[in-house]
Amino acid sequence: MNGWFLAGGITAVGVAAVHIAAGRRDVVLPLLSCELADEPKRVLHAVWHMVSIDLVLSGLALFCLSLADGTPGRGLVAWFVAAHFVAYAAAFLAVTLSAGWPRPLLRLPQWILLLPVAALTAAGAA
Repeated sequence: MNGWFLAGGITAVGVAAVHIAAGRRDVVLPLLSCELADEPKRVLHAVWHMVSIDLVLSGLALFCLSLADGTPGRGLVAWFVAAHFVAYAAAFLAVTLSAGWPRPLLRLPQWILLLPVAALTAAGAA
């Protein structure tokens, strides 16, 4: 068993839980009640659900990888998941830093949750 992948999977599922619970309250409900036109509103709502699914599936993939010692392609899948979480964190950092907010790194702190999954997964793949 690969403990790094197991820890990454647990962390990814935790991130998914935070995304689903806090995101619904802080993002989805305000989005659905705002004055934005219906089509972009529904697209953004669907994208939020897509990210929820993606985070859960990534966590499950890491759980599977933790048990898949010696399986061909395991390293490639692990590096893909790690890169995926780095890219998500980079997107949040880019959006946050370009907003011109004071203390921007704490304004949208999602990157803080995403980078540990990438680091744990990369450690398991190395």
